[in-house]
Amino acid sequence: MAGLMKHGDRHPYTGKIKGLAMNKKQISISYIDELIKKSIEKSKSLILIAVASSLLASAAAFVYGMIKTFDVILNFVISYGKDSLGVIALLELMDIFLIATVLFIFAMGMYELFIDTIALPDWLIIRDLHDLKIKLSSVIILVMGIIFLEHLVEWKDPLGTLYFGASVAVVSGVLIAFSHYWQKEQRAG
Repeated sequence: MAGLMKHGDRHPYTGKIKGLAMNKKQISISYIDELIKKSIEKSKSLILIAVASSLLASAAAFVYGMIKTFDVILNFVISYGKDSLGVIALLELMDIFLIATVLFIFAMGMYELFIDTIALPDWLIIRDLHDLKIKLSSVIILVMGIIFLEHLVEWKDPLGTLYFGASVAVVSGVLIAFSHYWQKEQRAG
């Protein structure tokens, strides 16, 4: 066998066979790579913590919104509709239900992205994280708009309301621009 080996097959200083050392190194890297890959594949179930927590928070917000709805209706009945704060209470209801919806969309999106596909309407299908961000940002704009309307109806500090409205407009503009830019990139690419 020694006659088949060439002088260049051995390391010049150690005398060890070069190919053998390389194979051990490749085997250990391959084993570590495979171990990491299996760990990541199994740990995708950690996303279920975010999904379950978001669904639980969404359900709690929907139940709270329902209880608050009964309270608002009762207040309207008792005050014969003369309560000036009733409009603010209705706006708060919309805010609660929109936040519950954001949590629900987030839970569905995370499940669909990392675990498995689910039957959703076409407008809610989430293909990647950018789709999820765009859907969430559109609901966030609605929530900010409702919060601004609450400030506008209360009208305690005109200058503060102006600043608040300007900040809502800037954030909404950025979110809309982000959505528009991303959709433009998707169509082009």
